[in-house]
Amino acid sequence: MSSIKPYIALLKSRLSMTVAFSGTFGYLLAPNEHKPVGIILISLAGFVLTGAANIVNQLKEIELDKLMKRTAKRPLPTETLSPTQARNFGYVLAVIALVLLSYFTWKAAVIGLISYILYGYVYTPLKRVGPISVFVGAFPGAFPPMIGWVAATGHFGWEPGILFAIQFFWQFPHFWAIAWVADADYRKAGFKMLPNDGKKDIKTAFTIMIYTLFLVPLGFVPYLLHITGIQSAIITVVAGILFLCQTFYLMMRPTDKAAKWMMFGSFFYLIIIQIALLFDKVSP
Repeated sequence: MSSIKPYIALLKSRLSMTVAFSGTFGYLLAPNEHKPVGIILISLAGFVLTGAANIVNQLKEIELDKLMKRTAKRPLPTETLSPTQARNFGYVLAVIALVLLSYFTWKAAVIGLISYILYGYVYTPLKRVGPISVFVGAFPGAFPPMIGWVAATGHFGWEPGILFAIQFFWQFPHFWAIAWVADADYRKAGFKMLPNDGKKDIKTAFTIMIYTLFLVPLGFVPYLLHITGIQSAIITVVAGILFLCQTFYLMMRPTDKAAKWMMFGSFFYLIIIQIALLFDKVSP
């Protein structure tokens, strides 16, 4: 059993489960009949694909992970697993995920492949270049609900587009709050993810506020597209306003404590709106 634990650790299970939930959310929100096997497969595909992308990320950052307290005990920095073992495991997971997505439609598999490549091979090296990495990383981070919708319906459109847009803009306050809190650790590895020259000040907080502001009107669009009812529209807009208020607090008090509250707030925001949208889904 102990030989399995390092492989499980490579998956970053909490992150992978969060992403899998977003993909399942998009699948369930689509106006189709959903069989249990489909729900299980789309959830598994999201979890496995995210795990595979996480492995690429860790393979490329072995030496950097050794420098940071939060990552130093991972399987690759501690040499619990060799890079070859991790790489082979990651490739197998990627193939499994793409096969699972192909079960639904090749379109979902293509988006999944693009997401895997962007996260593992583009976003990861850009983390040491500058905040452009957050912009690039926002794409694979926002793909899951779109993948879920496309897997359920077999086509693109405004509906998966708005699900993508909401999660895309959510990425910025979410990742910048994390980067703010973990700034000291990130600097050891040379990660440059915060905007405005990486300063933890009111200017950076203002930038975070601008991106968060988009979430307020975007939360009303699923109702306008007849995806959901007015109740969830009210909830998502109110949740967006409350999330926005956290950025105002960060502007007034640009501290690690305020950023940490915002980091937790970002998780609650996404969970609340996804659950609200699902329960207020308009029947086909």
